[in-house]
Amino acid sequence: MFSDRIRERVGGIGIALLVIVLASIGWRRRETARRVAEFRQTATTGRERVVTEDDLDGLPTPVRTYFDTVLQEGQPFIDSVRLEQTGKLRPGDAASPWKPFTATQYVTVDPPGFLWDASVSLAPLVSVRVRDRFHDWTGAASVSLFGVVPLERDDSSPELEEAALMRYLAEAVWYPTALLPTAGVEWESIDERTAKATIENGAVSASLTFSFTDNGEVARVHADRYRRVDDGYESTPWSGYWRNYETQNGVRVPTAGDVVWHLPDSDMHAWQGQITALQYNEL
Repeated sequence: MFSDRIRERVGGIGIALLVIVLASIGWRRRETARRVAEFRQTATTGRERVVTEDDLDGLPTPVRTYFDTVLQEGQPFIDSVRLEQTGKLRPGDAASPWKPFTATQYVTVDPPGFLWDASVSLAPLVSVRVRDRFHDWTGAASVSLFGVVPLERDDSSPELEEAALMRYLAEAVWYPTALLPTAGVEWESIDERTAKATIENGAVSASLTFSFTDNGEVARVHADRYRRVDDGYESTPWSGYWRNYETQNGVRVPTAGDVVWHLPDSDMHAWQGQITALQYNEL
């Protein structure tokens, strides 16, 4: 009889967890659809503009070589992006274990913005939903259990907005027409293999150093970027590394990458991911 009661309780817990999971899936879908609709309303889409040689005039040599490598003449400008990722990340400090994640990301170029909607598995049947958002030059981040129960939230601040815009700029290798001067990016030559890119709008600005390979691909982006520490932010050296380039939708893009914080005592590898799907101008 005691075993029967235990089984009944365990079964009840399992059913309750299943109900929570199913309810959270429906809520997340509705919330994501609402957020994407907000992006769609404010974004400029449907432009019939294509890349020409004039778009590359005056660029530093490694930057022009990069665009010659990843874009074709006549390539349509990318107004919006939908991509899917899988990988692993560290939800805490350098001592925290890697946790697997899946994510869908939505991006707009005019104005710059993104919504990263990720599910991070902490244990069997236990996950947290992580949403990073940059919209209308304002950043926000949230973490919730099963996508429903709020656990943590970062509202807009100058540090968060700069960090979010920096992320947009770093990830523009997935939608490289957004790195052209006509998209608002200013390039400054550093040497034959590196150049600095800057994008700004009023008080919000971000700069990154891009390092290029001999074959014209971006291998690394680097900057001092704000990192969340306790209840505040610290400016910390940060790098994104890109590899495994493939041609998708006529554009050559990296399909894998790593994010590393360069801490005083050691490097903290924080994110490793792969692109599993990539669509342009279908937001």
